[in-house]
Amino acid sequence: MKIAITTQGQDLSSALDPRFGRAKWLLLVDSDTGAFEVHDNTMNLNASSGAGIQAAQNVANLGAEAVITGNMGPNAVKTLNMAKVQIFLSTDGTAQDALDLFKAGKLQGITEPNVEGHWA
Repeated sequence: MKIAITTQGQDLSSALDPRFGRAKWLLLVDSDTGAFEVHDNTMNLNASSGAGIQAAQNVANLGAEAVITGNMGPNAVKTLNMAKVQIFLSTDGTAQDALDLFKAGKLQGITEPNVEGHWA
């Protein structure tokens, strides 16, 4: 399964970024092999609006089947739900920690936003 993880760095040892739309990086991880690709999200980092929608569209276009992030606003949730991308929450640790929790079935899945729009 391809999983997009929001991070503050460019590898699996990087800290999670709790922001979805304005995360610095997106790691697209193959949960079966551990292989990953790094995708720069800085174009959304300072967006005045629409960052969540754009990041969600990017995640869907990358072929992700799930996303792991700390917080998700209403527009991003709506976009990901429409694209049939599952959403999981994780706020502590590294991308590898989040991936391990995902594989163990210990992450909370959501279908509704957990923060208001324009969460910084």
